[in-house]
Amino acid sequence: MITATNITLAYGKRVLFDEVNINFTKGNCYGVIGANGAGKSTFLKILSGEIEPNKGTVDMTPGERMAVLNQNQFAFDDYTVLNTVMMGHQKMWKVMHERDAIYAKEDFTEADGIKAGELEEQFGEMGGYTAESDAATFLSELGVKDELHQVLMKDISANLKVRVLLAQALFGNPDILLLDEPTNNLDVETISWLENFLADYQNIVLVVSHDRHFLDAVCTHVADVDKKKIKVYTGNYSFWYESSQLAARQASDKNKKTEEKKKDLLEFIARFSANASKSKQATSRKKALDKLVFEDITASNRKYPGIIFKQEREVGNEILKVENLTKSLEGKAIFSKIKFDIQKGDKIAFLSKDPIALTTFFEMVNKRMKPDSGTYEWGTTVTTAYLPNDNTEYFTGSAHNLMDWLRQYVPPTTRDVDEDFLRGFLGKMLFSGDEILKKTNVLSGGEKVRCMVSKMMLQNPNVLILDEPTNHLDLESIIAFNDSMVAYTGIVLLTTHDHQFMQTVANRIIEITPRGMIDKLMNYDEYLADERVKLLREEMYS
Repeated sequence: MITATNITLAYGKRVLFDEVNINFTKGNCYGVIGANGAGKSTFLKILSGEIEPNKGTVDMTPGERMAVLNQNQFAFDDYTVLNTVMMGHQKMWKVMHERDAIYAKEDFTEADGIKAGELEEQFGEMGGYTAESDAATFLSELGVKDELHQVLMKDISANLKVRVLLAQALFGNPDILLLDEPTNNLDVETISWLENFLADYQNIVLVVSHDRHFLDAVCTHVADVDKKKIKVYTGNYSFWYESSQLAARQASDKNKKTEEKKKDLLEFIARFSANASKSKQATSRKKALDKLVFEDITASNRKYPGIIFKQEREVGNEILKVENLTKSLEGKAIFSKIKFDIQKGDKIAFLSKDPIALTTFFEMVNKRMKPDSGTYEWGTTVTTAYLPNDNTEYFTGSAHNLMDWLRQYVPPTTRDVDEDFLRGFLGKMLFSGDEILKKTNVLSGGEKVRCMVSKMMLQNPNVLILDEPTNHLDLESIIAFNDSMVAYTGIVLLTTHDHQFMQTVANRIIEITPRGMIDKLMNYDEYLADERVKLLREEMYS
């Protein structure tokens, strides 16, 4: 068990936590959720001891070991990949080196022999004799090939370093596991492996993630960081979200009797409990839901943006025709002979094991990069709005306030643009009051994305092009964006690491590989499960 008692933390006048009291128990996985800036990552750092609170204590059950997903990719540059993983069990690593130092002594004494024997016993109890093979297994399962295990960390790519550091955190079966955004830069196969690993994990896990599908797959509880407090709720993220929405609707329904509200909530709990019995974490999750009483379900205080895209006009029959597009960067083939047409009603998810290929393709069809060969042609009725992966260019140069920044992007066909008109678009993205006078050079990553979405809504597009639209956004904004794309009747071209966004929006999948493309009229889960697609993907990437 790990317990936080009276945790208080303030930075100047800004109070993050005020008298937080909470404990986390064995066998549970807690998804730590909250708005951007609420203090999710900070709370994990308080638990790990990296940050000292102004007041309060953190206590662990004596003898238990904590592991933390390290965010510093350069911390282990002078160590081999395999040793970096084993260093995750710090006590075992220390014992191993102390033991080896004794054996290396030239004047080995009887006392040294006794000490070495004691260290051998400790080493064995901690699983030291299988440590190398266990570490190698973790690395292989996370996609780090055997030939890289003895390579120095400084000589592998940033993408692989993330996987090594994840293996380091998981190594040695820690009693308490703290994971901050563990799915970043992982492909779908590796995320699936991690979901299965954590679903079977018998100790305490706290995880911060913006991936709703991942949170639903692994979490038995949600720890909601809100208004300087943290409250634990039973169930995964979807249960918390849907139950809080139901509670909010019931609270606003003054005509409904208390008995009817209670009945609705109990039916809701029963339905989720039945679904939980089919999950990978069936036993622990169902037990938790069975103990839940309807009074535990409360309305959320979260605010959700209003993302609404209106089309100036519908697209015609000619939308986008791509013919044999080919591109190489620095002598490396990114993609070749990409060929497809877009039809009315298409919402296409683009996949690739190389994210550069996707961004390159999107930049190309937005006329910001030229192909080496091939052509593409947009229909005359098409009006596009593009959300790039990197929006830096839109916020460099002179610093504007948000009102003046947005005014630059008002379409020439839109007349009578006044402050209320612009304030309405910014307000939909939760910029209210004096926030609209904020300067663009002090915006956070999430605020910049919300500005970009305001800009896109102004354009009334009939084709939306989205390169990682969920980056930097909190879960509330992701949900609003996701729901908006489901409801949108125009064309959508997107790539995202958010499984649920991809699954609920796309009706067609195009995967770009160095050897060509795969084009299937199906949703994302169907694509991943299709055996013929699996064989084709292996062939295209071999």
